[in-house]
Amino acid sequence: MQTHAPGVVGRDGEIDHLGRLLTSARVSRGGAVFLVGEPGIGKSRLAAVATTDALDHSMVTLRGRVGALGTTVAFRPFAEALLSLIRRGEMPAPDSLGPYRRVLARLVPDWEDGVGPETATSAVVLGEAVLRLLGLVGRGRGCLLVLEDLHAADPETLAVIEYLLDNLEDQPIALVATTRSDRCRATELAQLADRRGTAEILELPPLGPDDVRALAADRLDVAAAEVPDQLAERLWSDSAGIPFIVEELLQEASRSGQLLAGADGKLQVVDDLRMAVPDAVVRSISSRTEQLSPESRELLILAAVIGHRFPLSVVRQASAIDERQLLATLRAGLAAQLVGPDEPVPDWYAFRHPLTAEALLAGLNPTERAALARRCADAIETLHPGLPGDWKPMMAELAQAGGDCVRAGTLFAETGRRSFDEGSMGSAVELLDRAYTLLTEHQDVTYRAGVLDSLYLALGETGQFDHPLARPETIDDLAGRGLEIRRVAALHVQLAGVEHMAGRWSSAATHVATARSLLGHDAADEDLAPLDAMAAALELTRTSPGRLKSAAALATRAAEAAERARLPKVAVDAWQLLGILSREHDLDRSIEYFRRARQVAAEHNLGLQRVTSHIFQAGSMCLADGGVEELERARKQALRIGAIPSAYEVDGVLAQQAIFRSEYAEAATMIEECLEVTRRLKLSRGAPYVLVTKAILAGHQGRRTAMEQTLTELAAYGERASHELPLSYGLARTFCALLEDNRELAESEMAQALAYDAQNPTTFHMSGKHGLGLLLGVLAGRNGWAHFEVVTATAASGMRWNRQFVQWAHAILLGRDGRLGEAAAMVELALETSSLYPMARHLGLRLVAEPAAADGWGDPIAWLRQAEDWFHHAEVPAVASSCRGLLRQLGATVSQRRTGSDQVPAHLRQLGITSREYEVCLLLVDRIGNKSIASRLHISPRTVEKHVASLMTKTRQPDREALSSFARTVLQD
Repeated sequence: MQTHAPGVVGRDGEIDHLGRLLTSARVSRGGAVFLVGEPGIGKSRLAAVATTDALDHSMVTLRGRVGALGTTVAFRPFAEALLSLIRRGEMPAPDSLGPYRRVLARLVPDWEDGVGPETATSAVVLGEAVLRLLGLVGRGRGCLLVLEDLHAADPETLAVIEYLLDNLEDQPIALVATTRSDRCRATELAQLADRRGTAEILELPPLGPDDVRALAADRLDVAAAEVPDQLAERLWSDSAGIPFIVEELLQEASRSGQLLAGADGKLQVVDDLRMAVPDAVVRSISSRTEQLSPESRELLILAAVIGHRFPLSVVRQASAIDERQLLATLRAGLAAQLVGPDEPVPDWYAFRHPLTAEALLAGLNPTERAALARRCADAIETLHPGLPGDWKPMMAELAQAGGDCVRAGTLFAETGRRSFDEGSMGSAVELLDRAYTLLTEHQDVTYRAGVLDSLYLALGETGQFDHPLARPETIDDLAGRGLEIRRVAALHVQLAGVEHMAGRWSSAATHVATARSLLGHDAADEDLAPLDAMAAALELTRTSPGRLKSAAALATRAAEAAERARLPKVAVDAWQLLGILSREHDLDRSIEYFRRARQVAAEHNLGLQRVTSHIFQAGSMCLADGGVEELERARKQALRIGAIPSAYEVDGVLAQQAIFRSEYAEAATMIEECLEVTRRLKLSRGAPYVLVTKAILAGHQGRRTAMEQTLTELAAYGERASHELPLSYGLARTFCALLEDNRELAESEMAQALAYDAQNPTTFHMSGKHGLGLLLGVLAGRNGWAHFEVVTATAASGMRWNRQFVQWAHAILLGRDGRLGEAAAMVELALETSSLYPMARHLGLRLVAEPAAADGWGDPIAWLRQAEDWFHHAEVPAVASSCRGLLRQLGATVSQRRTGSDQVPAHLRQLGITSREYEVCLLLVDRIGNKSIASRLHISPRTVEKHVASLMTKTRQPDREALSSFARTVLQD
């Protein structure tokens, strides 16, 4: 990047810094810079210099700016930036973004498929989508994203920026952001990013005296030495080193005749050169506007009332001037450098600098300004009936400026609810809070209560649990203003939801009790349904053994009342909860609950709820038969509607199923992808489950150190990981102990898993209570038929993963009772059930072989050989060695595990054929004698004779000729 960019002085260091940022981005070492300073300091010009340099190096450039509406328009700079790609024909094919196309459709209308958004999009998910798009367009050449005026940005835009900052490393992306130095969210984000090392702050100081002289020389097109000292000194003292003010003062001095060209061509100034700041800026702008006609001046003042950016059509309507006058004013404003087109949005213009609009309004008193705001508001309402899109928040701003607080509050409330529906939760909180305050004098207290109701929903989603309005006193105030009792109760239910999400369950229960007391015994369904649904959710937070039963009763009542009252979302939530709760006792009923929830969601166009119901239903089906096909279909549905977090939660379930199937490499890949995304998208709800799944993976491979490290990481989540404790002990630690052949430790770990489940019953049913725990108890002699009957009375024992362990336990109990044939038949059933789960299958064979041998039933030697072979190749030496030890105790020939043994086919190894015997068998193919075989193998002919005899016994071949034919068949196989 050139050291001295045209029109920019005193910023050589900053320009070099930006040049290095762009150079790094071109080689996929992304980074970010915040240009911070007061208005007029030159932030936008430096950003323009970076853009020019990026274009010179064929980088893709995007620019977006926060509009005058500030927090009321979420993601505006990103929408503006991405739309520019479409206009330039640089937008990649939508399909190349996969599921993120649907997410970006919110910003890119061209990608809408006509179905409409089915789920709110969180800022972090949108951030991932933007990151992937920028990485795609910048591949091989780099990409520059310039985001300006972030001091007025909405919380969601800043959340996306924070996400980008945290993930720019190894991306071909340079991010340049500008913000004022005033204390605001943007500067706080910049400071946080600077501390983290994810961005750098370039604080732009005022220019020094020499730089002010150089800037004046540049604008006057003379050498710095030719700038009169008096002018340079006055510019420095009156501008305070702000480049914009320097330029304005120069123009004012030229127009007022204070700066002249002498007879010798040199610049001269009048003796009494005087300028003041900021009055000089106001005079400078006023002097230019005074040259315009009265109509034109009125037009620009109307535009300034709207803001720094303004739609020309609204200004024309409010001013009632004709097309000719409008165009004349526009041309005059352009000529006077007051306004310019605000690309890339048609019909929108912007003042050359924010101070321009402020200067135009400086001469208005509050009454005049309010009157003009009302005129602009009327113009918008005339031009845009119904206030679609972003016209409603603009109208709200103007209504407030015009003194109509009730109208403004109503519009802010509607905009806040729309922001909530679109997933802009932070903006929703600000808008609804603002609306509630403005509606203090609203005659309809019920309407104001509705705003508070919506605000509580938004507070719960954003985690702003300590918001000043999230207090009982707020509800009491509305009750004192005459709000009807049922609405007061509804607000207590909503506030209970906020407290529930904050983890303040005692306080939440108090609000639920208050609401129930207010409603009495004859509450209407529409009031009772959300109350009971909230109460059911709170039951799950308790640690009492009866919590699941109580939660089921409340959820049932909530679901039925919600359907009668036609509250579909409450009904869906309740049916889903019932589906989860019924898995333990009736899988078919669980599936039916989810099907019903899915149907209600579909009937009422609840896209996200429909997909989550499908996911839950597929999960119950997977538990029943072990199949994952329906889960994969549900995942595709989640991706189709842009429900990225739900899709990754399914990936966590699929990863666990892959572990059960011993598909460890695939499971590891899925887990790492899930962990990466849950961390990047900050999906804290799903992170503990993914971590415990990672621990289960290590446990099922006998990798204790890796398992313990992951469980330590899981423990950092504290109470949020409490529901994963039975899984961590029953599916991770217990299996790890079994693969170490440490039965005593396995018993202890399972006992801990069962204790955690008893203390706080879990809705995860594969941790051992309904399967492996029963088997270990039967092996130890603690569990008999009575306990077996208790366990098998639950539907959870019939889940395929649990069913295999139940069948192993059943076989052992039958064998102990002398029902030998039934015991062997039950093993065959267990082998069929466990066909999906290789590790569990062979572990079961190893565990059942011991009691089978002791009680004299089945084929324990064959089972042990199969188990030994599998665990040897799975590199689980403890179990493989244990199997060999048991085989020796049973008097069976044990294959030596030495070099070359792995070449023995599994079915021959299961017959007890050793590696040396296998070598002899292969040589028998050529029908050569014992001496020739002995010579080739460097052993004695007598040893060969013994091996041949052993081979005939083990393979049940009648003679040497038959053994040679058998060997030929083996070689062909």
